Amino acid sequence: MIRRFPKYYTVFLLMNLLFLCSFIVAAKRPEYHLALKNHLFYPAQIIIPANQKIKLVIHNHDNSVEEFDSFDLNREKVIFSQQKSIIFIGPLTVGEYNFFGEYHPNSARGKVIVIEIKSNQDIPYQMLSPKQGGLNVN
Repeated sequence: MIRRFPKYYTVFLLMNLLFLCSFIVAAKRPEYHLALKNHLFYPAQIIIPANQKIKLVIHNHDNSVEEFDSFDLNREKVIFSQQKSIIFIGPLTVGEYNFFGEYHPNSARGKVIVIEIKSNQDIPYQMLSPKQGGLNVN
């Protein structure tokens, strides 16, 4: 005798499986770090691969709120003092994308440089370990 599951149970299992797969895919995204200290972004430039979605982690070491803002990337996010925020960007085409701090636009400035990677020899030094991006300001 073959036991059949009710349709809603099968749908429930499939939905949970899809939900878990989305977490696995998100966990494999390249991660880049920016630090905000004394109203400056460290590093001021990050280099990322073209046509790939990335996770940008921004840690505000200042005692004041800042807002990450970029017309080029179509992103804005408030970063509270002594807190981290995550922004997903991409996939982007080759080029340069500027960003700035809304509350300190003259000092808190930076850019994302997107390059095409064709082989391992094309990888710039800054991209070899993206989790190490940013200056150790602790």
